[in-house]
Amino acid sequence: MTLPRRSFLNLAVGAAALPAVSRIARAQAYPSRPVRIIVGFTAGGGVDVTARLIAQWLSQRLAQPFTVENRPGANTNIGTEVVVRAPADGYTLLLVNAANASSATLYDNLHFNFIRDIAPVGSIMRVPLVVVVNPLSPAKTIPEFIAYTKTNPGKVTMASGGNGAPEHMAGELFKMMTGINMLHVPYRGALPALTDLLAGQVQVMFAAMPAAIEYIRAGKLRALAVTTSTRSEVLPDLPTVGEFVAGYEASQWYGVGAPRSTPPEVIDRLNKEINAGLADPKMKARLAELGGVIVAASSADFGQFIADETEKWGKVIRAANIKPE
Repeated sequence: MTLPRRSFLNLAVGAAALPAVSRIARAQAYPSRPVRIIVGFTAGGGVDVTARLIAQWLSQRLAQPFTVENRPGANTNIGTEVVVRAPADGYTLLLVNAANASSATLYDNLHFNFIRDIAPVGSIMRVPLVVVVNPLSPAKTIPEFIAYTKTNPGKVTMASGGNGAPEHMAGELFKMMTGINMLHVPYRGALPALTDLLAGQVQVMFAAMPAAIEYIRAGKLRALAVTTSTRSEVLPDLPTVGEFVAGYEASQWYGVGAPRSTPPEVIDRLNKEINAGLADPKMKARLAELGGVIVAASSADFGQFIADETEKWGKVIRAANIKPE
């Protein structure tokens, strides 16, 4: 699938056709009624919690209710299509995340093109994934895990929240870069995957930090490394995968998108208010509890990041011949 990277960026920086006074007036009038934020996952996970934090902040700042609506299914595609089909007026937004980037290549029969049809509004944060194993695993480090897997090819089972989910993509990249062979076991969500990992039914998972952190702290899971390029402030003693596998990097990430053709002045106002929230000490502390690294950015910079991520994971999907469930 060929993705029009430049068209996605143009959505973020296109000039408005209306006179400046009209644009300012419309921005000041927004929002005049409730706004909904669509989340492509069930309630309770890291994506949902992040959406609710941002919704609460925007409700307070803009004096209108911002409510979260969960539309799970098809690796976020059901929720994304709701936003694509919504009026481009700023009253239906999407909590964008890493699954959107992989879905753009994974599914070849979508009724929309993510790059073309969702305009970037603003980034929120990046969240490390953690390579976790059951405490009964003989591997205590990434090199030990690689060595163990190479001596047991195809016998090590890797859990994920589903085909194309961030946990799956991080694991596939790890397989490609290390030359190991693991059997992927997809679940319908990260929670049942973690449940089976805790029970020893599967052996490893590249789990999102918010989902795994309490199990790690309680000693119920053994953490081997984080997947981001730098160590996590939440687990500072834990090495990165890249310290052993040069160039490796993967993460979950969150941001806000809107239907294409949403007025630039509305996107600019939302971007400004989201970035104000990311600078607020209470909001920063709450997001830090989820194990994330705050990334405030312009809508154009966020668009560039999404385009880069879409290209990166598209290459992994094609190389590994990953198919949707």
